[in-house]
Amino acid sequence: MSSRLVVETREIDPVEDLLAYADPSRPLAWLRRGDGIVAVGDAIVETVRIPAGAAALRSAAIARAWRELAQDAEIDDELGLPGSGLVAFGALTFDEDSAADSILVVPALVIGRHHGRTWITRMRSASAPAPAPRPTATEPRPEAATIAYGPHWAGTVGPGAQSPQGYQDSVRQAIERIAAGELSKVVLARDLTGSIPAGSDLRRLVRALSTGYPDTWAFAVDGLIGASPETLVTVQQRTVTARVLAGTIGRGADADADTVASSHLASSTKDLDEHEYAVQSVLASLRPHTRALAASEQPFLLKLPNLFHLATDVEGELADGGSSLDLVGALHPTAAVAGTPTSAAIAAIRELEPFDRGRYAGPVGWVDAAGNGEWAIALRCAQFTPAETDIAVTAYAGAGIVAGSDPESELLETRVKFRPLVDALA
Repeated sequence: MSSRLVVETREIDPVEDLLAYADPSRPLAWLRRGDGIVAVGDAIVETVRIPAGAAALRSAAIARAWRELAQDAEIDDELGLPGSGLVAFGALTFDEDSAADSILVVPALVIGRHHGRTWITRMRSASAPAPAPRPTATEPRPEAATIAYGPHWAGTVGPGAQSPQGYQDSVRQAIERIAAGELSKVVLARDLTGSIPAGSDLRRLVRALSTGYPDTWAFAVDGLIGASPETLVTVQQRTVTARVLAGTIGRGADADADTVASSHLASSTKDLDEHEYAVQSVLASLRPHTRALAASEQPFLLKLPNLFHLATDVEGELADGGSSLDLVGALHPTAAVAGTPTSAAIAAIRELEPFDRGRYAGPVGWVDAAGNGEWAIALRCAQFTPAETDIAVTAYAGAGIVAGSDPESELLETRVKFRPLVDALA
């Protein structure tokens, strides 16, 4: 890695479409309700990759590497807003044993927006030539950096390594293990695979997900693209927040059916138990790093365009010198995406899922020099990998299995969770 980075953030005129500046084939983006950060073009200053077997805990290795990079950086940031200054996009694997890399990417140029203010951040190695001086006044919108959207495209996906029947068989095996007392909960996923045409403008998918599901985190990092409703952890000025989602039901076809579905979820012992496992997992992981940690006593219903979730918000104050990346390492994997107890759940996932999850259900987000950041769990997502003649697509969705789970109902839940991505691909 470079010995020192030089970073400059300046406010610019409003930008309507941040994604118009992203690289069509490898976009780097983090968006919610139009706010967020997007890398301009494809120039990268630093990439931190942690492969399998490189460290005892990859999140800890990435946190250390980032701390070293950030502490030596020369940062000129006049705004101090979430996502301004030195920033890196990150995507970490779900499983320490995954063959995929955990990664942090520092782009050369970032455009961001937060609550009506827009900025551009330029990042370079101190050894690189300094750019020509620019006016100190508010800079104009950098029109030259926009990239025209490519033509519309469509893709389809079908059963992958885990067939629908195979998934139900795995659920039955998990229920047997739960009945035997091996574990209380395990989250089992299945995959869909397919392809899209080579040269497809992947920003169109990010935009479709961001527009269709505005309350989620729409993300694109190193070919991982999705729209996650679940915040893993956010740190801003030492305030720590997290949102726990566990317990799901599909939306109804009309208002009456919606009412029936939401009432069923709110009173479901199975779903409430599953949710409580997830909440307690998050609280236990955050307590050593926070003070004044609190969670709402009862979950609320989070309404998304296609389903309801049971949700609980958690808030506290960072008590030590840690960063959002340190909290990512402490929290992941939560009971919401792994199970309880964690070690037994991970072991069951490795045995019952016939594929490597890669970064699915892993942490995805951004971190800045001060350790602030926003991290979600990579859900409702797919990994896009360039192949010889096209781009391979692998999508994932899972469901929490507890005592009382029904294999067919869990399969239907995964279908509901696949819908955002499948619809956007089509």
